[in-house]
Amino acid sequence: MKNLKHLFLSLVVAGLLLGCGATGTIISTPIENIDSSPLKVSALTESEKQNWGHKDLVKDTIPGMSVEKTYTELIKNRKGKKVIVAVIDSGIDIDHEDLQDVIWTNKKEIPNNGKDDDGNGYVDDIHGWNFLGDAYNEQLEFVRLIVSGDTSDPRYAEALKEYEEEYNKYMGYKTQYDQIALQVNNADETLKAHFEKDDYTKEEVNAIKTEDQALMQAIGLAKYVYSLDMASLSAFKKELNDGLTQINERLNYNLNKDFKGRTTGDDINDLGDTNYGNSNVKPVKKAESHGTHVAGIIAAVRNNNLGANGVANNVEIMAIRAVPNGDEYDKDIALAIRYAVDNGAKIINASFGKSYSPHSDWVMDALKYAGDNDVLFVHAAGNDAKDLDSNYNFPNDAINNGPEITNTVITVGSLSSKYGSNMVSGFSNYGKINVDIFAPGDQIYSTMPENEYEFQGGTSMAAPGVAGIAALIRSYYPSLSAAQVKEAILQSGLALNTKVVVGGETSDVRPFADLSKTGKMVSAYNAFILASQMANSSN
Repeated sequence: MKNLKHLFLSLVVAGLLLGCGATGTIISTPIENIDSSPLKVSALTESEKQNWGHKDLVKDTIPGMSVEKTYTELIKNRKGKKVIVAVIDSGIDIDHEDLQDVIWTNKKEIPNNGKDDDGNGYVDDIHGWNFLGDAYNEQLEFVRLIVSGDTSDPRYAEALKEYEEEYNKYMGYKTQYDQIALQVNNADETLKAHFEKDDYTKEEVNAIKTEDQALMQAIGLAKYVYSLDMASLSAFKKELNDGLTQINERLNYNLNKDFKGRTTGDDINDLGDTNYGNSNVKPVKKAESHGTHVAGIIAAVRNNNLGANGVANNVEIMAIRAVPNGDEYDKDIALAIRYAVDNGAKIINASFGKSYSPHSDWVMDALKYAGDNDVLFVHAAGNDAKDLDSNYNFPNDAINNGPEITNTVITVGSLSSKYGSNMVSGFSNYGKINVDIFAPGDQIYSTMPENEYEFQGGTSMAAPGVAGIAALIRSYYPSLSAAQVKEAILQSGLALNTKVVVGGETSDVRPFADLSKTGKMVSAYNAFILASQMANSSN
């Protein structure tokens, strides 16, 4: 579910290579018509950038989830019931300063005694389970299909075609990045030599008067980088390096037919072979940050004067490491869902996905198992800017747009922070049938390994916002079923009549209402009120 840096830097390629060297009422539409809400013309402040997803559209003219409003006007000082949210993801830094107090502990298990004390099939699973062992990098699923040589697979030819396209595309990215990096490094060295120091400022660059061609070219490039809202060439070089790292990982691991990522020794085609993995749910390296970021969006301790506030205030995170740097295995996901259900999770966040799934039936059975056991599954829609009604995306709860096997799955698209025509994130998938609702997912500030914080974007960041809202509802209205919680969230969203740019293509403008089943953006405030009404009506 990564939103690769090259999406941001595609603008740079053109510029650098070509240009320069509960009480209340549900608000179905804010005020009388949401589309009459004023557009926010000023840039977000630093404070707003760090918590824009919690803001309120009417009050702040920011398309957030109204989380702050929910706490101040509805929750106030009420005490709720503790809710366990399973995060199936990469490793989670359970020692993080903003997460360590909200990590689930299996009280039936005695730590580090090498025994399965609670008889659940997992030894010393104190905070969850690690289905990946010590591995992290992995191939994409269509590469695995090609390597298998199974030409009888109905999607084998499709996989071959996709491989060629992806490999050539990323080789092209690598060439572009190398060219840009050379130009930026040369410009940076020229400016350092001119100023005779390393830490020159934008103002100093703008003040240069010169006829020297090399210096003029360096100034022009620096000004272009500044126009991209980058503070310095050094900061931009870091963006380049980060992007190049992801490109190299794509080529060296995800698309590498000879790479062997699996180290757990199990048979990936045997769901009954469960004796693998270990209890270490932490990242194997600092760069493995996705799960930590997702967990913080849901549950980072609120109002503790540390970096981020989670959506939910009475939650425990069950850490399940099952998503590598590449495509996850169906077996791991199916077993991870069942582990979460069997060990007390009431909500599962799934910020992952892929377009090929050889054992999709295993995962679908696990989704039905979760639904049958009153567990809500919140899934990220994906970052390919595609219509999921006509493109494969797994896991899902229906086959070929057919009837859903359970009514306890929510699929979430991503919003950006600017209300209006550009409010749908350019990378976000969509679908009138297969996406349920949209939530903030673009540049979300949250926890990172080793007590750090960072902005990351993707539908991976939108799903945990919704999972956090579900946790709030299940905490304060525990009598509601998973299906009722889903109903409260979807029915209470804000329905928008505005037209929006789809897939980042300015030529593709559609009604926001056509991009999801509900045509809505999520509202914690409205969902909490509707949940209250539903709970009271059932008493």
